[in-house]
Amino acid sequence: MNSVNLPPWLRELYPFEPKRFATGAGEMSYLDEGVGDEAVLMVHGNPTWSFFYRNVVLALRGRIRCIVPDHLGCGLSDKPQDFDYTLGNHVENLGRLIDSLNLRKIHLIVHDWGGPIGLGTMLPRHEKLGKVVILNTAAFADTVIPWRIRFCRVPVIGELAVRGFNGFAWPATWMAVTKPLPDAVKRGFLFPYDSWANRIATHRFVRDIPKGLGAPNDIALAKIETALPLLRERPVRIIWGGQDFCFNRHYFERWKGLLPNADADYLAAAGHYLLEDAQTDAVGAIERHIIA
Repeated sequence: MNSVNLPPWLRELYPFEPKRFATGAGEMSYLDEGVGDEAVLMVHGNPTWSFFYRNVVLALRGRIRCIVPDHLGCGLSDKPQDFDYTLGNHVENLGRLIDSLNLRKIHLIVHDWGGPIGLGTMLPRHEKLGKVVILNTAAFADTVIPWRIRFCRVPVIGELAVRGFNGFAWPATWMAVTKPLPDAVKRGFLFPYDSWANRIATHRFVRDIPKGLGAPNDIALAKIETALPLLRERPVRIIWGGQDFCFNRHYFERWKGLLPNADADYLAAAGHYLLEDAQTDAVGAIERHIIA
């Protein structure tokens, strides 16, 4: 699946020409809009893709270069069936992509799984890290996991629900928002996830949520969490959808405690997909933070 096959209705919402990057396990699709050696990196989560950031790219690309990857298994990237879809491997893939671009300075926007993946990529490269925007995510261990997500992790049944019946990406189009998505936008979020094979990463992300039992994903997350104090040396803005059933106010308060000097916007009426529910407020806050 690549950009040349995008239907006209999707191109209207996503008017970009993605590029490709070979990871060795498959090709990642990514947006590279704008010019210069200073860029803003936008890292998506599950079950979204670079489509989630489309309005941010349209707002910023005339003033700063925008790099927006689709993780392997997501969006327009390849979806290999034999890849080990773990946090550590997603971080490694993104790191290789970023290093290949030879950027001088990188600002960072993260959401959902994009939090640990993006921060896991950039904190070891903190000498290049500029401003940071944190959207409804976590990059630290926690025990607050909603039952709806726990169900998707149940062996066999969870995989059947997520991969067979699209029981993660499809429910997110109404559970992750407080305002109904326009039909075309809903179709855009679901476009890359149209079969059992194409939903492999959607399920593997859920399965990879750390449990605190010393597994490789726990170790990878602990390494990222240890480096989070480096963010206190950077301009950080937290922008939060207050109606998020997963990353709820508990996580917002944890970020505020960790980064007491960060600016924070709590958008009480917005859900997990806050760039949809509160597009004007959220994109405007991002613009003011990144372009200053």
